[in-house]
Amino acid sequence: MNAQSVPCAIYRSAKKADSYLYVEREGDFARMPQALLDMLGQLTLVLTLELHPQRKLAQVDVLQVMQRLQQQGYYLQMPPGSWRQDRPQ
Repeated sequence: MNAQSVPCAIYRSAKKADSYLYVEREGDFARMPQALLDMLGQLTLVLTLELHPQRKLAQVDVLQVMQRLQQQGYYLQMPPGSWRQDRPQ
């Protein structure tokens, strides 16, 4: 990995419709809060890829995802308007 690319595995939540979890490495949830994992339920791997500034993602800004992966180890994509009421404290 270099500063211009970040490995990424994307998982779909079984409990939260249209919610996706991005992590740096497939199966690595060590930096995830347990409350968030509980909220998402079973996760199904959807895709693995390398993120880079030129890559386009369907509903999120790739630079924001890359920054969050590097800083906190995950990025959570939820449907617009739903994150506030579902967000674990």
